[in-house]
Amino acid sequence: MPKAYWIAHVTVTDAEAYADYTKAAPAAFQKYGARFLARGGKTEHLEGTAHPRNVVIEFDTMTQALACYHSPEYQQAKSHRAHAAFADILIVEGM
Repeated sequence: MPKAYWIAHVTVTDAEAYADYTKAAPAAFQKYGARFLARGGKTEHLEGTAHPRNVVIEFDTMTQALACYHSPEYQQAKSHRAHAAFADILIVEGM
């Protein structure tokens, strides 16, 4: 079964409020076996809309990744992010 990758492109608009998201989100990621491959490091924007923060998270399966996103734990964390950042998030199945 192929792995899945949660890819987030984020622009934080309120760092103090975003901190509440970063405190709450790890519970969901840990519960679903997430492994961070990239988080906020140096980027070179080549095409499309740029966001200053980019994150890639690996999951063992697409089912796990989607369960994490839809989990009560993540949705609670997401409620903190809603007023603190703009985000484009997608989950893609690996090969």
